[in-house]
Amino acid sequence: MDYAIIVAGGKGLRMGSDIPKQFLLLDGRPILMRTIERFREYSPSLDIILVLPRDQQDYWHELCRKYSFDVKVRIADGGDTRYQSVKNGLSLIGEAERGVVGVHDGVRPLLTTDLIGRCYDGARVAQMCIPVIPVTDTLRHKDKGTVPRSDYRLVQTPQCFRISLMRKAYEQPYCESFTDDASVCEPFAENASFVDGEPTNIKITRPFDMAVGEAILKNGLNKPIC
Repeated sequence: MDYAIIVAGGKGLRMGSDIPKQFLLLDGRPILMRTIERFREYSPSLDIILVLPRDQQDYWHELCRKYSFDVKVRIADGGDTRYQSVKNGLSLIGEAERGVVGVHDGVRPLLTTDLIGRCYDGARVAQMCIPVIPVTDTLRHKDKGTVPRSDYRLVQTPQCFRISLMRKAYEQPYCESFTDDASVCEPFAENASFVDGEPTNIKITRPFDMAVGEAILKNGLNKPIC
């Protein structure tokens, strides 16, 4: 069986809102619901694990009733770090399970099912698969000056891994250098693959991102190109 761990632990500080950003309305619907719905659209059999801070879980259930949201998910408690939150989600997967687990930011609701599928398929071939997009702006190192942008990529989610790889990687102690799940797992992977991400797969953290997200939805820009 395959799994998805959707991490939603934001507090909305950069958004300037009292409501955690994952619960804000994007085109009339909570961001987090849109994210979960996209994974369910990808696969009706996917086991979705939602990681939420305990003090946000009652509010989530209220929103589910208000918006008649009936997509089945299991809930794990959020931790003090992303590493701990993902580890808590991983703990809900049985020890004997095999397959692929994808980890995704709860505030990236605009990805396509095509991207989800390519990431999961990539982790079946390699041990892990990461979506990346090219850097379009000029990059400048604070000490070394301009660096060639062709040498760099921006990393997105979902990041997909063999379950066995994640278990091994998440046995190690937490380190401040863990910026995403790839940085946790890559030292333990024999091979990794990378797929083209999507420019519309934005992470919504600021009011500007909300405006961009509304425009993407209004114009149907988050659709696979045939």
